Amino acid sequence: MDFQENFLQSVWKYQYFDKNNLQTTDGLGLEIKKIGYHNFYEGPDFIEAQVKIGMLDYIGHVEVHRKASDWIQHEHSKDERYNSVILHVVYDADLPILHEDGSPIPTLELKGKIWLDVIRNYERLANSREEILCGPNLKEIAPIIKFSMLEKALLERLETKSAAFLEILADTKNDWEETTFRWLFKCFGFKTNAEPMLRLAESVPYRLLQKHSNQPLAIEAILFGQAGLIPEDPVDEYSNLLRNEYLFYRKKYQLSPKVQNQDWKMMGVRPHNFPFLRIAQLCAVLNQHPNLFASTVSSTHKLGNFEKVFGISTGQYWQNHYKLGVPTSKPLPKKLSKNTLNLLMINFVTPLWYGYGQYIQDADWKEKCLDLLQEVPAEDNFIIRKFACHDWNALTAFDSQGMLGLYHQYCKEKKCLDCKIGQNMLKPQKK
Repeated sequence: MDFQENFLQSVWKYQYFDKNNLQTTDGLGLEIKKIGYHNFYEGPDFIEAQVKIGMLDYIGHVEVHRKASDWIQHEHSKDERYNSVILHVVYDADLPILHEDGSPIPTLELKGKIWLDVIRNYERLANSREEILCGPNLKEIAPIIKFSMLEKALLERLETKSAAFLEILADTKNDWEETTFRWLFKCFGFKTNAEPMLRLAESVPYRLLQKHSNQPLAIEAILFGQAGLIPEDPVDEYSNLLRNEYLFYRKKYQLSPKVQNQDWKMMGVRPHNFPFLRIAQLCAVLNQHPNLFASTVSSTHKLGNFEKVFGISTGQYWQNHYKLGVPTSKPLPKKLSKNTLNLLMINFVTPLWYGYGQYIQDADWKEKCLDLLQEVPAEDNFIIRKFACHDWNALTAFDSQGMLGLYHQYCKEKKCLDCKIGQNMLKPQKK
């Protein structure tokens, strides 16, 4: 039988084996009173377990391995955290293992004891050729289990995103307004231009732009100049005006660009996502809302409020140009699209809220994030459609973000036995 160690951990955790007349490899009777708490950090696999071996009761830890000799291969003998192991659970007891004092570690060998149903269920899951391994069986999983795993994957995704936000906060020495400014730029770059957008924001102190609130020309000149997007030989009046303004402010504020024209990705990008238009939209936001953090925390608790804050209109020039000096044949939208606003709610607001809640140690912000995501419509992309093919449909961003986390962290990595859905699929028929 070919399996990973986490399969045996699940077998122990859910006691999916024959417990009649259990004995250690030394022939002593074994009674399991408490399996212990699954430890997902360094150290023994299950802590605070309780077993009776022979006539004696033991309280301590349980370590699980495929082979007993893995204890030596993993160098547990050199780690004092394993001195309190009271039971070594293995599939193959190929070698007696000793404590530091030379006494044998009680060992339970599971070979021939694991329920056949469990082995078959595992093999069916492991041998699946589906991209989502459990896909054909998803219909059989109780909705409460799917929801529970979806929520877990969503919270893990929020943890990851908020960690990126808090990393920027550390770089700004806890300047919340500056951090929100940089985070907004990164999010406005979406996947394609997130990094150059962040470097652009890092090249211009937010407090400098705040000085020029209600001066849209100055803000555009500074940002387009720092982005390396103003042509050296402007072909129209507005481009020339921006270039002259930028040269003035660059000298005045001693600005040093961190982005070059060639850093921006435009190949294969739809004109609506060109960095020119995104920066113009950011300029409109900065012009109307000079205190970004305050606006994001206090004014966007409802989807409608967020749309009021970010429902900005770009200047007339950007309604007819998708690049400086390059007019369009058709007028461009004045405002951010509904889909863009939804993506900003998901990728800009909720990680900021979540990170803020962690920083001030207020769990209510986590609940606000979950509530907000249930207001936002679900995303539609190829990953969400993979789940829809198995009749698991995303209705809100809560669902779609959970599915994205589930796919990337569990399905794609084939960590089925770390997933509640996969664990449930191991479950045998009632004994």
